[in-house]
Amino acid sequence: QVHLVESGGGLVQAGGSLRLSCVFTGRTFSNYSMGWFRQAPGKEREFVTTFRRSGLSTIYADSVKGRFTISIDNARNTVYLQMNNLKPEDTAVYYCAADYIYSNQAMGVSEPSKYDYWGQGTQVTVSS
Repeated sequence: QVHLVESGGGLVQAGGSLRLSCVFTGRTFSNYSMGWFRQAPGKEREFVTTFRRSGLSTIYADSVKGRFTISIDNARNTVYLQMNNLKPEDTAVYYCAADYIYSNQAMGVSEPSKYDYWGQGTQVTVSS
């Protein structure tokens, strides 16, 4: 069983930065592509970014491109989300997710149902 634990959320002013962390335990980290999603009150869960093991590529939602960066530390089994130039519309609960590379291969990487495991979420609030 995979366990994901996020940390690093908080309250920040518009234009500020935060770095979220997600620690992965329970299985072989390198067998999972990782993603970040977010969910604002009253809205559906929204894709933010993903790191794909195949091709070692990253994909970003248009709304965060150029401001957010996903990175992986394989030695620490940790995925990070560096968020810069934050905006009030970035306010949401941010979730880390793990996608087993041998399952759900036909599904799009931005679909929440593609991901097999989820963390509990961490709140990010951006004040204007």
